[in-house]
Amino acid sequence: MKSLREYRFYALITPVLMVGEVLMEVLIPTLMAKIIDNGVYRGDMAYVERMSILIVLSALCSLTFGVLGSFTAAKGSTGFAKNLRHDIFDKIESFSFKNIDSFSTSSLITRITTDVQNVQNSMQMLIRICFRAPIMFIIAIIMVYRNGGSLVIIFALAIPVLALFIYNNMTSVHPIFSRVFKQYDNLNRTVEENITGIRTVKANVREEYETEKFDSVSQSIHDDFVLAQKKIAMMHPFMTLISYACMLLLAWFGAHLILDGKLGTGELMSVFTYTMMILMNLMMIAFIILTVTMSRASAQRIVEVLRTESEMDENENGISEVPDGSVSFKAVSFSYGGDANVLNDIEFDIESGETIGILGQTGSGKSTLISLIGRLYEATNGEVRVGGHNVKEYRLSALRRNVSVVLQKNQLFSGTIRSNMQWGDESVTDEEIKKALESSAADFVFSNPLGLDAPVDQGGTNFSGGQRQRLCIARALVRKPKILIFDDSTSAVDTATDKKIRRELKEISPDATKFIIAQRVSSVIDSDRIIILDKGRVQDIGTHSELLERNEMYRGLVNTQLGGKENG
Repeated sequence: MKSLREYRFYALITPVLMVGEVLMEVLIPTLMAKIIDNGVYRGDMAYVERMSILIVLSALCSLTFGVLGSFTAAKGSTGFAKNLRHDIFDKIESFSFKNIDSFSTSSLITRITTDVQNVQNSMQMLIRICFRAPIMFIIAIIMVYRNGGSLVIIFALAIPVLALFIYNNMTSVHPIFSRVFKQYDNLNRTVEENITGIRTVKANVREEYETEKFDSVSQSIHDDFVLAQKKIAMMHPFMTLISYACMLLLAWFGAHLILDGKLGTGELMSVFTYTMMILMNLMMIAFIILTVTMSRASAQRIVEVLRTESEMDENENGISEVPDGSVSFKAVSFSYGGDANVLNDIEFDIESGETIGILGQTGSGKSTLISLIGRLYEATNGEVRVGGHNVKEYRLSALRRNVSVVLQKNQLFSGTIRSNMQWGDESVTDEEIKKALESSAADFVFSNPLGLDAPVDQGGTNFSGGQRQRLCIARALVRKPKILIFDDSTSAVDTATDKKIRRELKEISPDATKFIIAQRVSSVIDSDRIIILDKGRVQDIGTHSELLERNEMYRGLVNTQLGGKENG
């Protein structure tokens, strides 16, 4: 409900308008009864004319209230959905990596699209029909009692039967909808994987297999909806049966009351009209319950996201400036939540401006280690210090502005090369962008006639893997951070280009501390020091020559990759 905000007025005024519409609408049958019994039977045309004018005015007022109510309900519900999507997205943006790991991408997409749409529909029902139908139902019952007296007993018997049937039906349908929305997550995940990995699918001739997998999930959704619709479909014939039974009983007992002189013809006609109102609004109430039942599962999934608190806050009162690029790990351990630690008792001190290479086998914890520097993850134990301060003491945004990470999986965003470079710094000039592109060996940009205005497709798919890596390195350089981290970010470029980039980095960012995670020894051989990670622990740390002399693992890598040469 907090997502209503500026649309709260529309949500509150809609029920008022609906009450106005109902009051005007329920007045019409009573006026009709008076016309018949007091005007037509007595031949009083002046009375008929007066009542007819009141009926027209009532109808116009009801129409006006109805139109205004439809407008305010639409305005309120769509505004609510807009704000709710914003709130979910804003919450996701505040998540730490650990929070994001607990939700799949496809699940978050479903929640911010399909689930919000379901809740929006329910919201519109609640502020409009949910007020209109019950009020109309109650007033119509009162009017039946006022005009038909004892005939109201028929509804006193019919309504509990209908209520029990609707309750049992909705109770059995809700678990089905909960299951369906989880299947939507699977469907979105299958689509997302195949669209992003379409080249891999085609290269391995897996189109038929992936189509079958998609059809299987789609069929599950189909089967669940069919089951739910079968249960829901039973409501209409059952309610129709009850409706006609009520009409027959009203006709039978009403005729006897007219013959006994206890009921007028006009009054019986008004009772029939009110009966139709009662039964129609009973169906509307059932439809509201169905919509809310469907949206309840969606609402629970949305609330799950909104109530998830990030394990690290912005720390608004924290340090806003990072003094330098020095980095220290003090007895740092980290776990993703399981029993075993990914990192154990990591200890080292890095001076500002040093270039540090990090080597280790796959799964040794290299990427996890550098994620702790910018607080992408929180250390489980120990202390990570940047610029002489614990990373927890900084404002999160200030710390991350000074720690640029070029990830192994490069991500460009749809737009232009210039707009992607401005991710690093919105105020950056074209000259600064060009200098960063030159330093990252992204010379291919200048051969394009459009230059910095060259388009970038979603994910940068219109560039090769090596080109994407170089553009991401340039984007990191534009920010002019105090700490630069390259997570195997030159794996897709050739050795000569890799060497050129390393040489340019020394010139463009001489004061920045650089961490280079690589699989190739040649990428880190010129580093001031090299950290060897093994099974989440620092096995050794030293210069190339020191490690070559004393470390068997490093010596093995050099022999394998460089043929025993001591330099690149």
